[in-house]
Amino acid sequence: MLENLDRLKVFHQIFSKGSVLGAAGSLNVSQSAVSQSLAKLEAEIQCQLFTRMHKRLVPTRAGHHLFSVIQPFMEGLEHCLDTLTAARDTPSGRLCLGAPVEFGKAYLPAILARFRKQYPGVTFLLELGDAARLLPMVENGDMDFAFVDAFLTQNPFSVNLDRFHFDPVVTEEVILACSSDYYETRIKPNPGFDGLRSQDFITSREEGQAVQNWFSHHFNRSNVSFNIVLTVNSLQAAISAICNHAGMGVVASHLARDEMAAGQIVPITTRKPAIVNQ
Repeated sequence: MLENLDRLKVFHQIFSKGSVLGAAGSLNVSQSAVSQSLAKLEAEIQCQLFTRMHKRLVPTRAGHHLFSVIQPFMEGLEHCLDTLTAARDTPSGRLCLGAPVEFGKAYLPAILARFRKQYPGVTFLLELGDAARLLPMVENGDMDFAFVDAFLTQNPFSVNLDRFHFDPVVTEEVILACSSDYYETRIKPNPGFDGLRSQDFITSREEGQAVQNWFSHHFNRSNVSFNIVLTVNSLQAAISAICNHAGMGVVASHLARDEMAAGQIVPITTRKPAIVNQ
């Protein structure tokens, strides 16, 4: 490696300006300082970079070769510095963020599109997944921030939540729902804990953590065993299965608003208030 990379900058200016005088003016230093820097660079690399012809400096083959390597870097550096300077006034660059699958699909594309109309210099990388997937990416610096479900983070996983700062953004009601027919035939006769626990369940995870949290909130019961008949990683698919009487599932009420308004599905209520997810 070269002892002093500043000499490459001097060489670049001499080559670009065609003279020591021009380089000295551009760098705001004396001609003597430019000549000394060039001489030290040539001595260090043991190669002549210019041929002295009267008052002109003519690049040698080695000089042309070195300039061809330096020039793209100098142009890229100038562009990078311009971009960094502009970013102090106007947001630009790529923003990496994460969100739960259904929340991200339902809301973020439109929000990001509106954001880019105001700040066209910003691009996005959007990762969809649960907190167990997204928070390690935030912790490792692979993601700028993430939306996560506080309701589901009640399940411990291999991330220390104390390492993160959380701000509530959206509040949603979480319900256990089934179809109206399913309710009339299977829930209404026995709506208590034993009757609910014995039903068929649709979950988005193998362990059914959302259902476990629902029973914990409404009945203060943990480690409840129940029958999972369908595990699917799409809330809309789960809502469709609920509408078709396949079983009960935990959903965000606003994502099932249309089905509830049409009377296709109904929430299961207890004396406890509804679960609020942030």
